[in-house]
Amino acid sequence: MTAPTEARVLQALQTVVDPETGQDFVTGKQVKNLRINGAAVSFDVELGYPGASLHEGLRMRLEAAVAGIPEVGHVTVGISSQITAHAVQRGVQLLPGVKNIIAVASGKGGVGKSTTAANLALALAAEGARVGVLDADIYGPSMPQMLGVSGAPESLDDKLMEPKIGHGLQVMSIGFLVNDDQAMIWRGPMATQALEQLLRQTRWQDLDYLIVDMPPGTGDIALTLSQRVPVTGAVIVTTPQDIALIDAKKGLKMFEKVGVPILGIIENMAVHVCTNCGHAEHIFGADGGRKLAEQYGLSYLGALPLAMPIREQADSGRPTVVADPCGEHAALYKSLARAVAVKIAAQAKDYSAKFPTITISKNS
Repeated sequence: MTAPTEARVLQALQTVVDPETGQDFVTGKQVKNLRINGAAVSFDVELGYPGASLHEGLRMRLEAAVAGIPEVGHVTVGISSQITAHAVQRGVQLLPGVKNIIAVASGKGGVGKSTTAANLALALAAEGARVGVLDADIYGPSMPQMLGVSGAPESLDDKLMEPKIGHGLQVMSIGFLVNDDQAMIWRGPMATQALEQLLRQTRWQDLDYLIVDMPPGTGDIALTLSQRVPVTGAVIVTTPQDIALIDAKKGLKMFEKVGVPILGIIENMAVHVCTNCGHAEHIFGADGGRKLAEQYGLSYLGALPLAMPIREQADSGRPTVVADPCGEHAALYKSLARAVAVKIAAQAKDYSAKFPTITISKNS
């Protein structure tokens, strides 16, 4: 029996489409280390986003595609994720130890932004990424309770703080440095300075993604943060309600003005399903987030329900993705997380780390 040709194998692989990108792996140049040894074929596929929950299904489809070639007797497929750093706003200092920063924002409070940010971070980690969370809400920090973390952070060198660890996430919040009942009566410049210190004086350790839970609104802190933090992209969280959409538009405009790409819209509290009778009701209106995305030509990343377990799990310090990892709601968060990561993977990469450092010395 003659061995299959490389062209024949690649042709077979072109029939398998990545469900997240809509592109086949050959066109995306993701097939690596293709080897043909008689009737045995082996190769690796490299995803640009974390997708651990997809690996087994993709492996079976890729094996079946190549095994369909008559000359092939055995197929070995390896699947991995390679997450790289992507470009940020011009002139903004990059953050050591962090490849990509995702700002999770809303135009107003009360839309479930922090709950969404916590579950997105946990979902990215569950899919195989190294993830951190910066609680950027100086006046109302919620991540310590949501992620079940408390206590002051340590410093090993009296210069940088070590992030706290919550459910595998690296976490930093002003809530670790003040008492729960202490009101932060600070003017904008003080709060902004404190936030920059939390961001840049934390020893983030080899993160693929840092999720920044932005303060609500488009005030001084949010604007300064979006100007000074090297943000790879922003996610806007809104409810379908008209009042929330008005403020979400302001958030969109803020990021546009400072040159931060908007990765898409997440519609939270989109529908409530009665636990007794199963009746579905759109309490805050229907499809508001989808219409907002269409209006501005943005990606509609998906919708999340108004569900009591999501609130209860966040309040208990074990958000949905860790409290019920195989449940329906956790699957929604993982789908949203992959969609966000795929949007980032499609953006321009950051090559600054590859540039040589040029020093000028004066000869004596």
